[in-house]
Amino acid sequence: MIGALELGILYGVMALGVYLTFRVLNFADLTVDGSFTTGGGTAAVLIVAGWNPFAATAMGFVVGFAAGIITGLLHTKGGIDGLLAGILTQIGLWSINLRIMGGANLPLLRQDTVFTPLRDAKIMGTWGGVALLAAVVIALAFIVYWFLTTDLGLSIRATGDNDPMITSFGVNTDNTKILALALSNGLVGTAGALVAQYQGFADISMGIGLIVVGLASVIVGQAVIGQSRLLQAILAVVVGAVLYRLIIFAALQVGLNPNDMKLVSAVLVVLALLLPKFQAMGKGVGKPGKKASSISEKKAVHA
Repeated sequence: MIGALELGILYGVMALGVYLTFRVLNFADLTVDGSFTTGGGTAAVLIVAGWNPFAATAMGFVVGFAAGIITGLLHTKGGIDGLLAGILTQIGLWSINLRIMGGANLPLLRQDTVFTPLRDAKIMGTWGGVALLAAVVIALAFIVYWFLTTDLGLSIRATGDNDPMITSFGVNTDNTKILALALSNGLVGTAGALVAQYQGFADISMGIGLIVVGLASVIVGQAVIGQSRLLQAILAVVVGAVLYRLIIFAALQVGLNPNDMKLVSAVLVVLALLLPKFQAMGKGVGKPGKKASSISEKKAVHA
């Protein structure tokens, strides 16, 4: 249970990245499946090479940032459809990730990581560890909130809301799209670096299907917490990542096959997407009934 919470909080960093593209930029970016592994593999290689774990984690952000720039350039300057641009970058990163790690798997046994001090202090695996990780990720969420309220952040949000309108104000939307994609994948790469250190290895397949996990985190979190305000929407995606891991944990506890988890994730996203429509239908059905009831009451009074 506590392990699922800790892992869910770490995936919250990834969910913040997906939020920037999916909700803010209105861009379905499949690059994250590759940049997550790139961040994890880069951090693992550098840690094995003797780098400070925090510096290695920062490099996870850098390589993810670079991957996002590539997707942004393919889309804006190359004129390639956004979905296809993400797929092309993701495919290319598969080979790059293998080159970085020198194989399909790279263990971090007996290596110091960012979590080593916490494990030595016996904080990890306790509620104290959950609280500490949550505080760090929430602080990161507030940084994302602050950035989106700056002039540059507002330009990115306006690009996602109404591209032609913000262009008429003289904003270069190509640059805002590239920056948003770069920051998004930078956060995803950071999450990959943290998860690799948490689980003790980096694997070439660790990012497969991650876009579904990210979408589930964003959609489920905002369905539960809401998104009427910017800060609420940002914090909701972190909560959604935790809820997602708890749902997966519960599914495994009741005996579902681990191989079915991708299917569970897909079903979860579908249900979260359909939930608002069901709620709207329910409200629409309820309103005519109320009107009919009031009309019959008026007839009864006149009678």
